[in-house]
Amino acid sequence: MVILRALTLDDAPALTRIYSGASVRYTTGCPLPLNLAEEKIRSALARAAETPRAQWSWGILAADEMIGLIALRRRSPVMGTISYILREDTWGNGYATDAAQQVVAFAFTTAGLDRVEAMHHPANPGSGRVLAKAGFTRTGTTDQAAADGAVVPYETYALQHRTN
Repeated sequence: MVILRALTLDDAPALTRIYSGASVRYTTGCPLPLNLAEEKIRSALARAAETPRAQWSWGILAADEMIGLIALRRRSPVMGTISYILREDTWGNGYATDAAQQVVAFAFTTAGLDRVEAMHHPANPGSGRVLAKAGFTRTGTTDQAAADGAVVPYETYALQHRTN
């Protein structure tokens, strides 16, 4: 359904479109200008060259168009977290679920993790549905500081690797 691929500097205009409108409502709340999109990509490319590698970032492509971004961050030798963002005009098509499932498979095989965690803003239930469809189980909440200083109880999820 979707293809994940490494980012390139040519993706900066697509990234500015992804990080805009309703898509940023529950993240930074601010659109991402072109210069910061380029900086974000340069940072992802630099992290890709690190050894040992602690972070992977992929563009999410549907019909050869970059519609989102997904990342896996190693938080310990056996645990990682995923985060994702999609362009708002692509919501509701299963793209985030498909991308999350691909990254979880990568986490448990290539990255050698045993557990993957994620969280989402409580006013963004669609993201919770994505995580549930990708196999995650809700584990509780964790307080996160908002830009205005308010504390927001983000919903937390986890997926444990099962070996048979």
